[in-house]
Amino acid sequence: MFGMVRPCTHRLGERLTAQWMAHLCGLCLALRGQAGQFARVVTNYDGLVISVLTEAQAGAERAGRRRAGPCALRGMRRASVAEGDGARLAAAVSLILASAKTRDHVTDQDGLLAHRPVAVAARRIAGVWDKEGARAGAGVGFDTALLVGAVERQPEVEALAGPGTPLLAVTEPTETATAAAFAHTAHLAGIPGNAAPLAEAGRLFGRLAHLLDAVEDQEKDAASGAWNPLTATGTPRAEARRLAADALHGIRLALDEAEFTDGRLAHVLLVHELGRSVERAFGEERHRHGAEAHGPAPGNPYAPGAPPHPGGPGDLPPPPPPREPRGLIPGCLVFVGMACTCQMCCGTYEGPWSRRRRDGMCKSCGDCCECCSCCSDGCQCCECCGCCDC
Repeated sequence: MFGMVRPCTHRLGERLTAQWMAHLCGLCLALRGQAGQFARVVTNYDGLVISVLTEAQAGAERAGRRRAGPCALRGMRRASVAEGDGARLAAAVSLILASAKTRDHVTDQDGLLAHRPVAVAARRIAGVWDKEGARAGAGVGFDTALLVGAVERQPEVEALAGPGTPLLAVTEPTETATAAAFAHTAHLAGIPGNAAPLAEAGRLFGRLAHLLDAVEDQEKDAASGAWNPLTATGTPRAEARRLAADALHGIRLALDEAEFTDGRLAHVLLVHELGRSVERAFGEERHRHGAEAHGPAPGNPYAPGAPPHPGGPGDLPPPPPPREPRGLIPGCLVFVGMACTCQMCCGTYEGPWSRRRRDGMCKSCGDCCECCSCCSDGCQCCECCGCCDC
C-alpha cells in the first residue's frame, strides 16, 4: 500500500489532499477495472505519482476526472477521482512491479509462501498481473517489456556485485524502469518536450527507491542473512546519504525544466515529501514534535507530570466505558479501510480491533508548515507557501 511518498494531510492542505485522494482512488479503481477486485491490493503511493505527473502536465480536464460512487474506504462517500491514461499507466506499472515482487517473495520462500499450495496460488496471481499489466500498458502505448526486462536483469546484476562494486551499478535496473514510466507521462499529456527531464526525474526516483529500501532493510537483512546492496558492495551509509541528497537535488532540477499546467502537487510529492522520506530512512528529524519538545505553554500551571487537582476546575470528566473489541475478521476489514484513507496517519482514529481512541502518526506534528517548513531547505519555490495551502 505505502511507498516512499507518504504525504500527511496536515502538510498538503485541503486542496492538495483532495487532488491526492482523487489519484489514489483513481489508481485503485483502474486496478479493479483492469485486473479485478483483488488487484486493488497493489494500490501504492509511489505508483500514483505517475497519474499525478500526467495530470500536472495535461491539466485535470484533459487528463480526465469522473464522479465515483460510494466506497467503504471513503466512508461511503462519493468522490471525484482521476481516470484516463494517467491512471491506466499507473495501474499497468503497479501490476508489473507487484508481480515481480510477488515472484521474489515466492523464490525467497517468505512467510506463508514457503508452503507449496500458497506459492502456487501466488505464482498464478502474478501471472494474471503480468498479463493484465501488459494489456493496460499497451492500451496507453507503453511497452511494459521495458519494466519486465529491468526486473529480470536485477538478479543478474546483484549476483555480480561484490565489495567495491559501485552502488549505482546495482540500482541501474530500477532507474531504467522508472525513467521509462515517468517519460511516458509526457507523451500521454501531449508535451513530448517534457520526456527528457521527466526521464531524468524518474531515473533518480528509482535510485532513491532502491537506496531507501536498502537503508531501511539493512539491519533486518543482516539478521536474516538476506542480500542487501549496501552490505554486498561495502557502501557506507554516509555515501548512501550523499547519493540520496544528489538524487533529491537532481529531481528538483529536472522538474524545473519540465512544463506543467499545474505542478503544485507533483512538486510537493517529488521535492518535499521525498526529502522527508530520506530523513525518515536515515533516522533524521526535521523538527521535534509534541509537548515534550516545546514544554508547557507559558502560564500553564499543569506542567508535564503534574495532573490537575481532582475535582478542581481543570478536572476532566471520566472517559466513556470501553466498547467491546471487534473480532479478527471485522477488525481486519476496518484496518484496511483506515489504512487506505490515511486515518491511521493523521487525526484521531478508533483502533480497528480494540476500538480505543488513538492518535495518528502525524497528530503531534502541530503546525506542519510553520510558514513554511516545507520550503525550509531553501528552494524558495512556495512563497510561504502556495504549494501546500498552509
